[in-house]
Amino acid sequence: MKYMLMIYNRPGFLEELTEQERTALFGEVDAIMAELSESGELVGGAALADPSLTKTVVGRDGQPAVTDGPFLEAKEHFAGYVGVDCETEERAVEIASRWPDVKYGGYMEVRAVMQESGTEM
Repeated sequence: MKYMLMIYNRPGFLEELTEQERTALFGEVDAIMAELSESGELVGGAALADPSLTKTVVGRDGQPAVTDGPFLEAKEHFAGYVGVDCETEERAVEIASRWPDVKYGGYMEVRAVMQESGTEM
């Protein structure tokens, strides 16, 4: 089963870390990604640009309207994702639980990816 592990954290939290803490955090990410790649569980993933560079498209009067920024009332933003293909949901949750952003106040959302055939999970 494929899962999307969505990474949420506070904007600017990396800048609050020491160089040593940042190096350790990125080292942990690299280790987890290498493990997932070696096990064949890694589907893909990427970090996202700063939320200040976001464009949001919403419908207004039946037409799309584009605004700057996400403008969500949240302390965290969607910072990136990792796609995994795991045997169980428990394994996907275990991977998300090890993600270093969680130690710094961020969180991970684990969501199953729907099959190409439709709404079946």
